[in-house]
Amino acid sequence: MAPFDSSATIAATPEAAESVPVRLVLAAVAATLLFASLGQTIVSTALPVMVADLGGMDKITWVMTAYLLASTIGAPVAGKLGDLYGRKLVLQWAIGVFILGAVLCGTAQNMWMVIGGRIIQGCGGGALIVTSMAVVGDLLPARERGQAQAVLGAAFGISTVIGPLLGGFLVQNLSWHWIFFVNFPVGLAAFIVLSQALPRRSDRRRKSVDYAGGALLATLLASLVLISNTGGTVFAWSSPQLLSLAVIALSALALFIRVERRAEEPILPMSLFANNTFVVVNFVGILVGMGMFGTITFLPFFLQVVKGVSPTTSGLFLVPMMGGLLTASIASGRYMARSGRYKLLPVLSTALLAVAMLSMTTLSVDSPLWLIALSMIGIGLGIGPVYSIGVAAIQNAIPVSMLGVGTASANMFRLIGGAVGTAGFGALFSTGMARNLAGQLPLAAEGGIRNIGAEMVNALPPETRLQVMEGISHALHPVFWIAAAAAVLACLASIMLRELPLSG
Repeated sequence: MAPFDSSATIAATPEAAESVPVRLVLAAVAATLLFASLGQTIVSTALPVMVADLGGMDKITWVMTAYLLASTIGAPVAGKLGDLYGRKLVLQWAIGVFILGAVLCGTAQNMWMVIGGRIIQGCGGGALIVTSMAVVGDLLPARERGQAQAVLGAAFGISTVIGPLLGGFLVQNLSWHWIFFVNFPVGLAAFIVLSQALPRRSDRRRKSVDYAGGALLATLLASLVLISNTGGTVFAWSSPQLLSLAVIALSALALFIRVERRAEEPILPMSLFANNTFVVVNFVGILVGMGMFGTITFLPFFLQVVKGVSPTTSGLFLVPMMGGLLTASIASGRYMARSGRYKLLPVLSTALLAVAMLSMTTLSVDSPLWLIALSMIGIGLGIGPVYSIGVAAIQNAIPVSMLGVGTASANMFRLIGGAVGTAGFGALFSTGMARNLAGQLPLAAEGGIRNIGAEMVNALPPETRLQVMEGISHALHPVFWIAAAAAVLACLASIMLRELPLSG
């Protein structure tokens, strides 16, 4: 690996630090992260309405999964390109790609067009998130990065609160198409601020880009998500299609490892997998990502269809989770800065996450809304320290020359957990729905289960409606049981983390 080029870092020299105030840069990257995460979270409360309009209940998880998969692939590529060509250029291009995907989604006429637009959006979004985090690593010493990552966590938390609320409001008062257009002003503002805040890289030499590694990584991740999303539903687990995907995934993994060991500038250096912090933090990130994105995807559906709340109100139930996440993230960042310690935080938080997920396994028609809100607070408190501490810990444990790809890894593995987990949970939920609702819906033979929504359930006879709502509730229970088990495993893995001294 070539040494890190100081001309690409913002605060590499006193002159750069004086000409670009740290607070201005943090404001710029926070606005960028707000833009990217708003485009991701605004969709959740609109999914039932989109399905009712365009059809395709069997594709509902793909709207989220496509974005997560593309973000997962885009993150390590963007991290490496940021190391090679500078953060500013990568951020500006990523904003343009993200807007292009939003336009395609907003003008879509069917679910496949939405999914295609979400893939493009995800490529831009993954690049924006990871490059924003890498800028913090460029600017600040390790001991102060926890607090800065908490600032970015605040932007993410705000977007996750505003996104579902804004999505629900637009769906109720305009149409779901507007959820993809509404954050364009934020993107424009972020582009302008970045143009002023970040210096352009002066080194114009041609760099070696690991195209083969990027293509193999994309193949591997796509195969994993396809297996999770279609296994047991579209195809039997022993079907030739799934066996072929498994062979493709294993082949891509083997070739990826071989290519990365020989590449001049690997997308994901294999030497990082000998680093305890890198391995433990990213393994925990995979497990926590499963729980987080599974909750965001399926809880609004449960609230709208089973509890009968509006899309806007269902979005409000993500506020407690984001409030807990934001509080825990900021508090853990301050603790890290003051004490220089961080290992205990993810151990305790993932234990709390397991308890909160277990409480979600009791969801039913009679579950009080206040209890659901309390569980969501616990989920947020359990997730917050993992994200804010994890990125800072990795940045502290790896060479500066790998800062971009190391930062990207935290986002990539978290999104791997989110993508594979959401796809797997979706398959599990769909199977449970089909089993529990068989014979209950009068339009099942014509796609009633695929297009089920609040209006359809409310139109059923009272006795049938109650049975359908109970069937949906029971179909969700395995999702949260698995999420709770993943949180327990994350807690055990966090104990294995070796705490390193933080530079001041």
